[in-house]
Amino acid sequence: MDKEMVKFIRKSYNMNQRNFAQVVNCSFSLIALVEVGKRRITENLYNKITGAFNLDEKQLKEIHSHVIESNQNKY
Repeated sequence: MDKEMVKFIRKSYNMNQRNFAQVVNCSFSLIALVEVGKRRITENLYNKITGAFNLDEKQLKEIHSHVIESNQNKY
């Protein structure tokens, strides 16, 4: 999982960073820092995100594909 996937998951649920952080049970500042690339996604944060949104490996691969596709369309 990378910062773009975190942002994609958050936006797909139509959440701002504060709401997302509350659902994931972490600080708003952590989410903000992850999304700008200043903090890495630890195993703990990964587990909190996947647990909060019931994401399995198949879903994560689909999200990853969407992120790559949207990044390619930017350029």
